[in-house]
Amino acid sequence: MPSLLSVNVGMPKNVPWQGRTVFTGVWKYPVRGPVMVRRLNIDGDGQGDKAGHGGEQRAVLVYQMESYRHWRQHFGRDDLEHGQFGENLTVDGLSDDEVCIGDRYRIGEAEFEVTQPRVTCYRVGLRFGEPELPALLVSHHRPGFYMRVLREGHIQAGDEIVKTGSGPGRLSVADTDALLYLPDRDPEKLRLAVSIPALSPGWQGSFHELLEAAEGSGAAAAGGGTSAWDGFRALRVAEVIPESTTVTSIHLVAPDGSRLPPARAGQYLTLRVPGAGQPAPVRSYSLSSAPDSGRYRISVKHEPHGSVSAYLTTTLRPGATLEAAAPRGDFVLQEGTGPVLLISAGIGLTPVLAMLHELAASPDGREVWWIHGARGPREHPLAAEVRTLLTALPNSCEHVFYSAAAPGEYSRDDARPGRLTKDSLLALGVPADATAYVCGPASFMADIEDALTTAGVEPDAVHSELFGALPPITPGLTGRSGLRPHQPPGPPGSGPVVTFARSGISTPFPDGPGSLLELAEACDVPVRWSCRTGVCHTCITPLLSGEIAYISPPLENPAAGQALICCSLPDSEVVLDM
Repeated sequence: MPSLLSVNVGMPKNVPWQGRTVFTGVWKYPVRGPVMVRRLNIDGDGQGDKAGHGGEQRAVLVYQMESYRHWRQHFGRDDLEHGQFGENLTVDGLSDDEVCIGDRYRIGEAEFEVTQPRVTCYRVGLRFGEPELPALLVSHHRPGFYMRVLREGHIQAGDEIVKTGSGPGRLSVADTDALLYLPDRDPEKLRLAVSIPALSPGWQGSFHELLEAAEGSGAAAAGGGTSAWDGFRALRVAEVIPESTTVTSIHLVAPDGSRLPPARAGQYLTLRVPGAGQPAPVRSYSLSSAPDSGRYRISVKHEPHGSVSAYLTTTLRPGATLEAAAPRGDFVLQEGTGPVLLISAGIGLTPVLAMLHELAASPDGREVWWIHGARGPREHPLAAEVRTLLTALPNSCEHVFYSAAAPGEYSRDDARPGRLTKDSLLALGVPADATAYVCGPASFMADIEDALTTAGVEPDAVHSELFGALPPITPGLTGRSGLRPHQPPGPPGSGPVVTFARSGISTPFPDGPGSLLELAEACDVPVRWSCRTGVCHTCITPLLSGEIAYISPPLENPAAGQALICCSLPDSEVVLDM
């Protein structure tokens, strides 16, 4: 009969790592005698990163003595002690290929239910002293598993482990782990996984996305698909049109006069701008034109200290050539019949204006709300175009807020004084069954998203687009938040030039060992990662141009045009969408 060999606990602490500090609870040590197991953890235990570990679904982590023996032989180590893999319960038996999601066990006074495999995280490698361990846990099919606590009670080393129930479908922990992290997934197993009630919500969501992608429909396919072209292509500037005191529109066409491929309403264009510096800087701008017009239009705000925006809005002339990556982005107008809220502030109107173009061209008659905040009419670009499009929509309304207009500038009946805020949005009485698209500064979007939730709009029906880099995911790291991207410290390297497009940084790849992720970190470019070994795909990043090579082969290769930056380096000049 399986038995409990050791109960291991530990409170989170700060640990030095690669010149930084990690707040982690992965250091677990055996305790003697009975210990109380509670709904969220074991007495004396804690988790440093509640987003990835802990909580009701991940209250207790289990690892097996059989796997200890495997890793002792694999690494040639004889110094492994209970708790070395960050587990709370070291057990004899309960192998990952036999235990199934939903299985229930009684240990001492407590009862548990298996909810998911271990989260693939770099901290287990940090604790173990082997950075590649997260990938090995998956490839060797020995992840361990989490359990939730069905009945609280005391447990202690030496307790027998009694199986009290079997999970539906008999999907083992090892198979569940492989289904998420390894290629060649069986759609039938994905359908089985999403039908198991005990599987934790996070893994349920991931399997739903994989199933939708496998079936070629749903949210996983939105904004996806094959790019219209690879890398960058030349586009000719057809027109440069001032739209307001601060915004200029640039119309781009194919040099040979052919129609450009349609974009999806809400997508953006990444440009390489040869005339604005050396190396040519790369910036991304939302498309503001109708998706199928045959040409592309971007509307650029002249930033006071922005050399690229200054060049585009004051120096660029028709006939010039810019280089562009294909339109991309998943902030796109979804199909549906319910009300649509298009909410923006400042230059954030550009992607929702493209959505308005698509809605105006559709005969479905959806209810459309245009809600926009600007400083005043002189800084309100494309207002006449918006009014014309709304006139073509029989079931539409417009609400404009001017935060800094002079009293005589309120010439429009629907222009209201003050900022577009949570309170002013709630006062409009927006429909709760609407789908909302929000674009503008980060603080504005947070305020508006809060207002929409208060108004009863479902969170899944609120979509937002943040200018600039995506929010970082750096589990457990402390400090260094909010720093602006910059050139890396020290002398420049001699490797290929790496451009982080959203952050506006171009720099040679440094000499010596390292990855694209480590270069981004050295530049304080916001990064997203978890395992750092090519398993979890948290670091997956669009590769706009160039070629990369993998330092160690990932367990599953990303799709074409994507890169796992945690385990790759440039094989040529590259442009990354980050």
